[in-house]
Amino acid sequence: MIRLENVSKSYKIDEETTFFALKDATLEIKEKEFISIIGPSGSGKSTLMHLIGLLDKPSRGEIIIQNKKISRLDDDQISTLRNEFVGFVFQQFNLIPKLTVLENILLPTVYARKKIDYDPTDKAIDLLKKFGLYEKRNSYPNKISGGQQQRVAILRALIMEPKLILADEPTGNLDSKTGKGIMELLKLLNEKEKLTIAVVTHEVDIASYAKRIVNVRDGKIMK
Repeated sequence: MIRLENVSKSYKIDEETTFFALKDATLEIKEKEFISIIGPSGSGKSTLMHLIGLLDKPSRGEIIIQNKKISRLDDDQISTLRNEFVGFVFQQFNLIPKLTVLENILLPTVYARKKIDYDPTDKAIDLLKKFGLYEKRNSYPNKISGGQQQRVAILRALIMEPKLILADEPTGNLDSKTGKGIMELLKLLNEKEKLTIAVVTHEVDIASYAKRIVNVRDGKIMK
């Protein structure tokens, strides 16, 4: 589904010094997989996440998504592919304070670059009912708990029916019990809905929910 082939990301510090945030990374994520990418702060896991999520371009190497070589796409094509392919879940939730829960979930459909062949509001309502948040549909983010906010963020990621859910430290702002609930939800989406899930974390217990763990150290994927 997605492959990174000898991908590096480097930054020029000065005329003589180049810093490699990621170096010669080769990784394949298969359809319906649940993987975790784990490593300490500064290991390169966030850089890897940005590349997988098409938020950044590699300095060298190739990223291939559904048999499309990213290097052959222009910025608009990459943006369209990102919008259709990836649903993001962030540590900070990134909900819009002035929008209701329902409006936050619908936000990606407002900026959709593809024709949507379903009613977004109906789908959002179905998701809210399915995941026990229907009664909160008209609430604002500051009126619901952190765990509920993260569940809303997950539903927002699901609304465009992406192939991959990419979660960056999804439990980082939650207590352990609530964080466990979020990971159980992601596990359910993988097992029941057959969604491909990639979780970026520095916590071993969170990484253990995945079926495969990718360790990143010093800008390299460890074998």
